[in-house]
Amino acid sequence: MTKALITGITGQDGSYLAEQLLARGYEVHGLIRRSSSFNTGRLADIYRDRHENDVKLFLHHADLAESSRLVRLIYEIQPDEVYHLGAQSHVRVSFDIPEYTMDVTGMGTIRMLEAIRDAQITPRFYQASSSEMFGSAPPPQGENTPFHPRSPYAVAKVMGFWAAVNYRESYGMHASNGILFNHESPRRGETFVTRKITRALVRIQAGLQEKLYLGNLDAKRDWGYAPDFTEAMWMIVQHDEPGDYVIATGEMHSVRDFLNAAGEHLGIDWEKVVEIDPTYYRAAEVDALCGDATKAREELGWEPTVTFDELVKIMVDADVKQLADERPGLNIRAENE
Repeated sequence: MTKALITGITGQDGSYLAEQLLARGYEVHGLIRRSSSFNTGRLADIYRDRHENDVKLFLHHADLAESSRLVRLIYEIQPDEVYHLGAQSHVRVSFDIPEYTMDVTGMGTIRMLEAIRDAQITPRFYQASSSEMFGSAPPPQGENTPFHPRSPYAVAKVMGFWAAVNYRESYGMHASNGILFNHESPRRGETFVTRKITRALVRIQAGLQEKLYLGNLDAKRDWGYAPDFTEAMWMIVQHDEPGDYVIATGEMHSVRDFLNAAGEHLGIDWEKVVEIDPTYYRAAEVDALCGDATKAREELGWEPTVTFDELVKIMVDADVKQLADERPGLNIRAENE
C-alpha cells in the first residue's frame, strides 16, 4: 500500500487530494495544527476513528515552524510520497504578517526537505508553488516566464520553488513543483474573493446581508476547479522524471466577470449591493495571470474538465444548499433550478 503524507490536509486542496488518494487505495497521513476548536470540517466525509477497522486516514499534530516534529513524523510514517501544501496562503494577509508568512510558507518548505534528508528516506516530493510568483510578468505565463513576485506570500513561494529545484539538483531528490493558477471550489475559504462573492450574494438574496465589500474588481485571474488541480498534483508525482509544471485553464477572467456570472445565476444585480473598500487593495497589485499549461498537457496528459461558468455555478449552488440546510424555510434558489 502506497503511503502519502500531506501538509495542509485540512485546506481546500488537501481535503480533495486526500479523497483522491484514498480512492486509489493509498494510506494517507496528514499534518494538522493544534486548535482549541475542530478544524477538520473539510475531512468530515472521509475521516474515521483510528480505532475502527481498515482505517487508511491518519492525522498528526505538527507545525511547519517546528522541524524536530517533522523529522520524527517522516521517519515514523516512512511515506512514499509527500505533498507539501501547507502554508499561510492568503495573499492580502501576507502584507500584514510578512515575517510569519515567510517563516511558514518559505522556511516551512526548507524544513520539510531537510526533514526528509534527516530521516534518510527517499519519497517523491511535491511542492505547491503558485501563479502569484509571476506577479507583474505579462501573461501568458509558463515554466520559462521569469518570476516577479508582488507580495510577501509570493516571495515566500518563490523561495519554496527554488528550494525544491535545489534539493532535486543537489541531492537527487524526486522533487517537483506544481505552479498552480487560481483554483476554486465550494471548499474555498470564505475570505478568498471567489467564495466571498458566492456566499455573500446568496445571503443577500436571502435577506441576511445587505452589502458585499470588495477591493479591485479589475484584477484578472485564470480560475479552475480545485479537484482538477489536485488530480494534476498526483500526476506530477507519478511522472518518472521530476520537474516543474504550470497547471492552468488558459482562460482569464476578472473579478467583475466572476460577479457577473454569479449574479446572473442567482438573478441578482450585483452592482446595487457591491461597494469598494480600499482596505482590500494590495500594496502591490497583480493585474493579470493566465497560465500556459502546454507542458502538463503534453507530458502528463492533464486537462481541466470544468469551465469558468460551470465553476461559478458549482460554487453558487453549493452556497445555496449550505444556507438552505442551515436555515430551512428561507426562499433561496439559483435561477436555473
